[in-house]
Amino acid sequence: MEKKSFTFDEIKLKLMNYCVYQDRCHAEVEQKMREFLLIEEAKDEIILYLLKENYLNEERFTRSYIRGKFYIKHWGRNKIKMHLKQKQISEKLINNCFDEIHEDDYDKMIRKIFEDYSSKQKGLQEYQKKSKTIKYLMSRGFEYEKIAETFDENF
Repeated sequence: MEKKSFTFDEIKLKLMNYCVYQDRCHAEVEQKMREFLLIEEAKDEIILYLLKENYLNEERFTRSYIRGKFYIKHWGRNKIKMHLKQKQISEKLINNCFDEIHEDDYDKMIRKIFEDYSSKQKGLQEYQKKSKTIKYLMSRGFEYEKIAETFDENF
């Protein structure tokens, strides 16, 4: 299949719309740019323009990503951090942006998921139920220490 060729301005407009539709990180924009046959100087110029005009903002993206994955998908900090690292977001920025998750909400979320999941575990002995629930919460990205605190409150 032949790729349609675009002018520099058309590509720039497409990338602006790509960033307006949803917050993006640098890696996503660079991936999108690979679809277009651009020389390095053109890529750099577009990235600089997107940054200067605030279409591309790594901190805004990180904060939005953290809020969405926690409040909508109910992921824990570990899973969110791992996915952000895959998007080449710096550890320092990730840690600075975790204030988007309120500690009370985090504790409530662990408690809610814990109660929902453990109530569905039927016909198991108590230690099996506890073990399965811990594994499940850890797979959702919650820290073992936080999970243990929840268990102490509920058992």
